[in-house]
Amino acid sequence: MQGKLKTQRRIASNVLDVGESRVWLDPTRFKDIKEAITRADIENLISKGTIKKKELKGQSRSRARELHKKKRRGHRKGIGSRRGEKSARMAFEWIDKVRALRKELFKQRKQGKITNKEFRQLYRKIKGNSFHSVNHMRNYIEGMKKVEP
Repeated sequence: MQGKLKTQRRIASNVLDVGESRVWLDPTRFKDIKEAITRADIENLISKGTIKKKELKGQSRSRARELHKKKRRGHRKGIGSRRGEKSARMAFEWIDKVRALRKELFKQRKQGKITNKEFRQLYRKIKGNSFHSVNHMRNYIEGMKKVEP
């Protein structure tokens, strides 16, 4: 029956510069290890390969990678997963504004309130940040209609 060899393990961990749990003692060479009581004895056993340093296990990133992949695709974005204010999560607020303006512009064209030529001009104006809001754009369109004969 093999004992714990606490002292030898402690000295070996010091020599190998690792924690005691990462020291591997060869179970077939129990007697040799038990007789080693000095640091020099332990260093000798290390050089022979009787005592070794266990490799670090590491931690798999596969689950984390999968989660990030899902988040990139738009999954797991519910209320419970959110941290920070809306402004912190929505880095580019102008995107929302542009989308709303374009949606309104498409609606106006579909209803026949603006021509294709006007649509193109207004679309470019939206891209150029000419309108503060949807209401501002509607007022602009009304103003355009008043000016035209």
